[in-house]
Amino acid sequence: MSFAFMLNSALDALALSKTFSAGGHISIPDFLDRDCAIELHEALSTRQDWAWAINAGGHVYDLGREARDAMTAEQRVELDNRINLAARDGFQFRFSSLRVPDPVSEREPDRDILHAFAEFMRSDPVLDLIRTVTGKTAILFADAQGTAYHPGDFLTGHDDDIEGKNRELAYVMGLTPEWRVEWGGLLLFHEKEGRISGLVPRFNCLNMFALPVLHSVSQVAPFAGGVRYAVTGWMRTAMPA
Repeated sequence: MSFAFMLNSALDALALSKTFSAGGHISIPDFLDRDCAIELHEALSTRQDWAWAINAGGHVYDLGREARDAMTAEQRVELDNRINLAARDGFQFRFSSLRVPDPVSEREPDRDILHAFAEFMRSDPVLDLIRTVTGKTAILFADAQGTAYHPGDFLTGHDDDIEGKNRELAYVMGLTPEWRVEWGGLLLFHEKEGRISGLVPRFNCLNMFALPVLHSVSQVAPFAGGVRYAVTGWMRTAMPA
């Protein structure tokens, strides 16, 4: 099996660069050929190997299906309570994740569509486009993970600036066909004096922003009518070791 992704041929990199330079972030609608975006969404929405991604004590934990199924109702309530308490005053997240290995040698783009998308994001046509749009000419590599935010999931404020990761830009490839702003799951940029700006999840839309910048994903409402699917990652200035 092989997966071939294609950029939307109508994208105007120079016009997009003006938008990026004005605010340090950009939304690029119709980033992919539409059939490619549909195929990627269908693949993610039917996967059964999602893990809960949760942080605690400076570590990230991925709880797979077996671990989740083994939890009692009381244990789930206790976990939720601990997560919510930690989120009140600090950095905390909970969402579902499908991780792509950083080392290219461990990726299987002919077997896994998410691995194929990660390889696509580090391909010359994509890197050339992103370098032109953002002016970040030193970008060499893209990492990736599939993300799914269900009701109650969130990501509190952080800036993605982690020593040794060589992150220059963050990206969110939106794969949610329909979404209402009231459902939450908004990508929020924390500005000065308590102001915020935000982006609603959109299908086949690539959001990119320069780092470091304080941002978060607002909690998905309990009445949300779907799951917020995306592929997220960072454009980096060095290949992983």
